Amino acid sequence: MNLALRWQAAPQRAFDAEQLGRLASLCLTLEVETYPKPGLVSHVDNGAHRDMDAALLRRSANTLAPFFSELAAAGAEGAGMGRLRAIGVAAEVAMLAATSGVNTHRGAIFGLGLLCAAAGYRSALGIRKPLGELVSQRWGEAILDGPISLRSHGAVASRRYGAGGARAEAACGFPSVYNVAVPALHAARQLAPHDEEAVRVQTCMALIAEVADTNLLHRGGADGLHFAQASASAFLAAGGIGRPGWHDRATGIHRAFVARNLSPGGSADLLAMALFVDRFESGC
Repeated sequence: MNLALRWQAAPQRAFDAEQLGRLASLCLTLEVETYPKPGLVSHVDNGAHRDMDAALLRRSANTLAPFFSELAAAGAEGAGMGRLRAIGVAAEVAMLAATSGVNTHRGAIFGLGLLCAAAGYRSALGIRKPLGELVSQRWGEAILDGPISLRSHGAVASRRYGAGGARAEAACGFPSVYNVAVPALHAARQLAPHDEEAVRVQTCMALIAEVADTNLLHRGGADGLHFAQASASAFLAAGGIGRPGWHDRATGIHRAFVARNLSPGGSADLLAMALFVDRFESGC
């Protein structure tokens, strides 16, 4: 909660690339400081992950802040996808150096980085379009035409199961952020107006219920994705965080994911993106 207040105390009034980078890093940190998120690393436990913990994710988020700032500045200057991609590659190198080779935030570098670039572009031009719409308009075609990683888990799952994955999500303007996550954030705040961690749990569950998460497909196949979506949907249908005892039920789902080695990493990235979009677009 205190982390969020750092941004709320100084809402954005003019373009500031450094401030946007800090906000993006903060949103990644807030994702870590959320429990229970089914199968995911948090400040409580490591979820279904043996190679990372909360301290590693926090270090990764801090390492990425200047690169998010650089992406925002590049967006303000009207940079094309080639330049944005080069900054993203440098960010990934820095991330891997900081984490001793562990892929903590590759997906977030891509998605959140594009949103930072769009925030810079929007601020520089003084326009009011949603960030996702700007990403789609400015860089959507280049995103789809860009090089494809043949070995990443998400790319393999996308090809095997026909899921759109992160590239399609970004090129289409982040529909999972705007149509699922941000509305879930706002609705959850009506249920728990004084508990932002609970709000983030509810939003994460909404994403898991709706998104064809390639991380889930990689770990559990179609059956794993179905189990994850059904579990999150049942939690929401039963009242989610608005029903007494919700924390115990969410913890039970988390443990079931861990037992099945399921981790919805794509939903975690989308949660951080939604936090960024919500804070930026409500503060401008």
